[in-house]
Amino acid sequence: MTETPDSPSNGREGTPLPLLAWKSEYSLGIPAVDHEHRELFELINDLHATLLVPGSGTTVMDFLGELFSKISSHFALEEKLMRDGGYADFAAHKSDHERLLDEIRDLMDDYEDGGYVDLNRFAADLERWFSVHFSTHDAALHRWSAPSA
Repeated sequence: MTETPDSPSNGREGTPLPLLAWKSEYSLGIPAVDHEHRELFELINDLHATLLVPGSGTTVMDFLGELFSKISSHFALEEKLMRDGGYADFAAHKSDHERLLDEIRDLMDDYEDGGYVDLNRFAADLERWFSVHFSTHDAALHRWSAPSA
């Protein structure tokens, strides 16, 4: 079982490339949510970089546990905004949040049971999830929350 998977390097002293890259199309125009989205990407990249440092003491479980905690907290903020505002698509949006959290919990369970976690594959899955979620659920949330012109 390997806890420090190989990661591509950017060529500067072996510094790993970010696991996830922020894209401008991820911005929703809701300052608090956009700020938290960027922080989640930074957290994922910082945790990944620390995980790759030999002797850092950071484990895959630390990485996944911290990620799960921060994403859960972010989802709670979004869900509160939707609930408080009477957002009609709340259930579908919340369901998509729960799907990602379930995937992270499943990875944690698999790892605890002796399974291997391929963080590069996980990063690709996360990027795909964020891209689809931002362009569908969060974009609809933005249209709903934006003042009418």
